[in-house]
Amino acid sequence: QVQLVESGGGLVQAGDSLRLSCVASGRTFGSYIMGWIRQAPGKEREFVAAISQSGLNTYYAEPLKGRFTISRDNAKNMVYLQMNSLKPEDTAVYYCARDLLPGRILRGAMRGTDFGSWGQGTQVTVSS
Repeated sequence: QVQLVESGGGLVQAGDSLRLSCVASGRTFGSYIMGWIRQAPGKEREFVAAISQSGLNTYYAEPLKGRFTISRDNAKNMVYLQMNSLKPEDTAVYYCARDLLPGRILRGAMRGTDFGSWGQGTQVTVSS
């Protein structure tokens, strides 16, 4: 069973930047699409971004395009989420997640049910 551990969350002011990191255990990291999902208090889980196995293809939730960037380093089993120009509405718990199956093609935004493994989450709070 893979373990995903997020880090990098915190309390920031509107307009600031944060970089979230997620490290995965195991030796099959490079075979899976990875993603970030967030959940704000009282709201449904929301797709943030996903990245293909090679890192060449990425997808973002439309409202986040241009502010968030997902990347990965397969040599280190790491996936990152760079968040710029943060807004109070970005406040949420951010989860790193691994695709349900290896080798799938990243075709677009992903649902929570597309992911089979999740981290424990890291809190991001943006004050106005």
